[in-house]
Order: sequence, then structure tokens, then C-alpha cells
Amino acid sequence: MKQQLQNEYSADQIQVLEGLEAVRKRPSMYIGSTSIQGLHHLVYEVVDNSIDESLAGYCDRIEVIIHKDNKITVIDNGRGIPVDIQPQVGRPAVEVVLTMLHAGGKFGGGGYKVSGGLHGVGVSVVNALAEELVVEVRRDGKIFRQEFSRGLATSKLTIIGSSKSTGTKVTFKPDAEIFEELTFSLEILSQRLRELAYLNKGLKIILKDERKEPVSESVFQFEGGISDFVQHLNRNKQVLHPKPIFVQSEKENIIVEVALQYNDSYSENILSFANNIHTTDGGTHEVGLKTALTRVINDYGRGHNLLKNNDSNLSGEDIREGATIVVSVKVPEPQFEGQTKAKLGNSEVRGIVDSTLAEGLSTYLEENPAVAKRIIEKAITALRAREASRKARELTRRKSALETMALPGKLADCSEKDPSICELYLVEGDSAGGSAKQGRDRSFQAILPLRGKIINVEKARMDRILANEEIRAMITAMGCGVGGDFDVNKARYHKIIIMTDADVDGAHIRTLLMTFFFRHMKPLIEAGYLYVAQPPLFRIRKGKQDIYAYSDQELESVLKRIGNNNVNIQRYKGLGEMNPDQLWETTMDPDTRTVLQVKLQDVIEADAIFSMLMGDRVEPRRDFIEENAQYVRNLDI
Repeated sequence: MKQQLQNEYSADQIQVLEGLEAVRKRPSMYIGSTSIQGLHHLVYEVVDNSIDESLAGYCDRIEVIIHKDNKITVIDNGRGIPVDIQPQVGRPAVEVVLTMLHAGGKFGGGGYKVSGGLHGVGVSVVNALAEELVVEVRRDGKIFRQEFSRGLATSKLTIIGSSKSTGTKVTFKPDAEIFEELTFSLEILSQRLRELAYLNKGLKIILKDERKEPVSESVFQFEGGISDFVQHLNRNKQVLHPKPIFVQSEKENIIVEVALQYNDSYSENILSFANNIHTTDGGTHEVGLKTALTRVINDYGRGHNLLKNNDSNLSGEDIREGATIVVSVKVPEPQFEGQTKAKLGNSEVRGIVDSTLAEGLSTYLEENPAVAKRIIEKAITALRAREASRKARELTRRKSALETMALPGKLADCSEKDPSICELYLVEGDSAGGSAKQGRDRSFQAILPLRGKIINVEKARMDRILANEEIRAMITAMGCGVGGDFDVNKARYHKIIIMTDADVDGAHIRTLLMTFFFRHMKPLIEAGYLYVAQPPLFRIRKGKQDIYAYSDQELESVLKRIGNNNVNIQRYKGLGEMNPDQLWETTMDPDTRTVLQVKLQDVIEADAIFSMLMGDRVEPRRDFIEENAQYVRNLDI
């Protein structure tokens, strides 16, 4: 894969725009946060430089090493950062790249045709936020080395040896003055590096963790590129055709790749990328994709009499049901909306993606009529279900202010109307719901008791979901709609707290509810509105004193502290065993309760987990249970 191209990469291609002063003062502006996400962003920025070398055709191997002291090393076999004198500032180019913001080969100097990274500030920002950073460059037959600390060079560029190969090696230690967390997660790094390997066909990325004994090593390399990615996403689902449909083109220096594969689920899964950056809010490449997919499927259905003249056209929503799609574009001058690069704005990309998919998909459908028929039959069934769910959805819509009786009768609402203050408890069972209603603070806490287990939304279309009384009650109470009508800004509560028993049934109900929120109200999770209550497992009474323990370990700790004599221990089997005062004190009082916020750190992995645990296929679930059974400590029988 590594090509010996003629394009030169030298110091006069490094363009200097401005200095580094602001980065240490406002690090979150550059890396998003100083928490665990920002810490890992440092690694991505260094890796992005190596990926740019790969996109240019000069690098086919990247190695990332987590050292025992939580330093990180990134090694590539690209051309090596230039070391000759940069003419504008009279210093070696490698030093300029590492110490000056917006200095690099990505600003019109001819160094790169396509690049990712964070607005070109990447490696200099890493240097600014590192307690120490060492760079070694192999090029021109020599090995060059320079040391830095907190954005400043602490040594001159020196030659430390000779080398027949080329490449760059960067080792850095994050600054404890900046970051709240300094421990790198092997899992978080694995997910991103695997994603990058899928997006760059054939590129080998090696991840080593020296903190483990023996040293762990993962190799990510996918000759099938994003087609392999789609198969990975569908691994826990029943697919309608064995191999993904794959199309690609290069027009006007814009490279387009699309891979799609249908499964028998009821949700769509579109992942879009621009220059290897996950565009979570979509953009012009997604618009072009959806337009072409809808047009081509409808045209094929009409042309082959799979859609009758009196049938409605299939909507994009119908056609995308059960589709897993990855679209990746490489754009020379990407225009992103917003600092986080969540949405691609290049208008020319829309037409190029549209025509690429239209040509490739039309050919595929003509050559694979059996698959085409299955896809269209699934979309027709989705159309009929959508019509049914539209009627059912009307029942869940909140009426006007004059018709507030639309709220479910069993909802005990709060008096406060400011959503940012209000909390809604989704409580398992009428008994616990009664205690919660009596124990709550009526001014800002609302209670909605749920009877039994809601429907498993992973196995049902929207019409069946909306026929479920408990789900309708939740949707109506929350006020933000569902499906195409969903609007997170209309949420009546900014804390929605799932409160279930601390047993297997309670865990199952909690999982069913979280599946519903993930599949049909994901923006609520992304906004940070979803929480899980933590009721106690034990009440320890000694004399007149009550102490609550939330785990077996905490119980042991309490007993060590107060002793075992004259102690009465009650293990709660359910929330209904607590009286209103106890429920308030342990689980509902903001000053003493523990609630866990549900966060969505990795949408791809979350999708796979919900498919595995809640979907139709038994084998992945059985494998998961067998693999994790050893970790079970308490199982209610």
C-alpha cells in the first residue's frame, strides 16, 4: 500500500499562521474538554497526522503504545516531518509544527491533498498540553530528535543516528496541571483505532498496552474497508443479503465510498465520515446518500412492478428501515459547521455522493433482483406500519394548554413548570409508585408508575410500540413526541430517572426502558437527561440508628465499622418494601441520593450491545452470557 510518490514534502510547504499562547489557558476550546474525552483526543490528534501521511500514499503502518507510566508513543512509516529550516521563522520545520498553532502542511503549502485532524492545530496542541514530548524523525538517512515541555522546545534538534527507513515517532506525557484524568483507556483507544482502520482500507494499526502482563497487542487491518465495517456493525443481526453493497468513485478530487447492508431490524443505522472524522450531525454527504437511495429504490420498484400505480411512493424512512450504511468522503477543502466538526457543509459533495450511489446501486439492483425484491418488500411493510403508527402516535401527542387532561391519569405531576428543575421518576410497580408519590417533593418531582414490563422495542415496529399503554403514558408525560415528531426542546423534565427494584426483574425492566430511549429518544440521552436511581440493597439497624448499604461490599464495610453484635440486617427485595420516608431519604432526596447519569460515549458499541442483548439472534447473546457468567455475584432465583 505504501507508495513512493513524487510529491515533495519540505520546509517551505509548512505555512505559519499564529502562535500557541491560548491553548494552555483554554484547552477545552481545542480538545473539547480536560476530562477523559480530552485526554484521548490528544492521541487522536497525533494519530491523525500519521493518517494524513497514509491518505497521501506514504504510510501503511501506524503503531500506538501505552507505556506503564501512561505515556503514549505513536510511530508511523510515513515521510517524516520535515527537519530543514522553515523560511518564514528560521527554525527547523519540525519545531515550527510542534510549537506554533496553525503551522503544518495542510494550509495550502502543498503538503497534503486531503487531511483530517482538528482544524490543523493537532500536534502543536498536544505539545502545549504535554508535560513532556519527544519527537524522533527518520528521513534523509538520519534520525533527528528534539524535546519539548508544555509547548516550548527544551532542546535543539539533534542528529542521534542513521536510518534507511523514514517516519515519525512522537512520545508524550499529558500534563497533570491540565487534565483531571491521566489514565488512558485501552477500550476507548481500541474503538477509535479500529474505526480508522475500517475507514482506511489496508492500513495496519497496531495498539500495544505495556501496562498489562504480558503486554497486550491488537492489530487492526481491514482489506475490505468500510464493507468490513458494515459487516461488523451487523454482526449481531439477521441480514437480508450476505455481502454489503459497495460503491466508490473519485470525482473533482473528492473520493466517495458507500457500503450498505440490510438486516431484519426496524431501525436504521447511518454512520457518516468526512476525512475520517465522524460527522455525527450528518451534512451534505448524508443528504446526497438519502436522496439517491430513496429515488433509486422507488424507480426500481415502479420499473419492475413491485410498486403498483396506486401505491404511495416509499418514503426515505421506509426505505432506510433495517439499513446499516457507512458513507465516507475524502474532501480536499472540507467545510465543517461548528468547532466540533459534527456536520459537513460542502455543497458540491451532495451531488457527487448522490450520483455515485445512484449509479452503483441501480446496477446492483438490476444484477441482484432477488435482493432488490426483499429490500422493497421490507420497505412496503414499513410503509404500512408507518401509517398505522401515525394513527397511534396521535394518541400520544400532548394537546393544547386548554386540554391538559391529555396527561396520563396515573402521572403525579409536579407543580414547577421550568423543565430544567423538574424530575420525572419512572417507577417499577404501583406499590413503589404509591410510596414514591407520598415521599417525593411535589414541587419539582413527578412520579409515573409503570405496570409490568414494557414491550421490547428492539423486536417491534413503531405501530406495535405505540400500542403499548405504558410507552404511550411515558411519551405523553415527557411531552417531546416520538419518532419523526420528536423534539428534545419540548421535554417537560430535564431529569428522567429510571427507578426499579435491585433484582433481576428490575434490571430487565431497566434494560427494556433504556433500549426504548436509545432507539427512539436518543437525543434525551445525548442531552444528559436520562438517569438511573440507585436504591439501597440493605438496611442495617443498630439500636435506633439506620444505615443503608448499596452493595455487598458496602455492607461488609459498614459491619466492620459498627461491629456485628445486636445488628439487624434487612435485604430489600423491592422498592415497595420501603416506606415513603425511607424511599425519600435513600433514593429521592437530591442531597443524599445516588443517581447515575446515562452517557453515550460510543454509539457504535451501544448499538451492537442493544442488538445483541435485546435482538432476535440467540447465538451472540448465549456467547455473551457464557463469557460473562463468571462475573455474576448475586442472581435472584
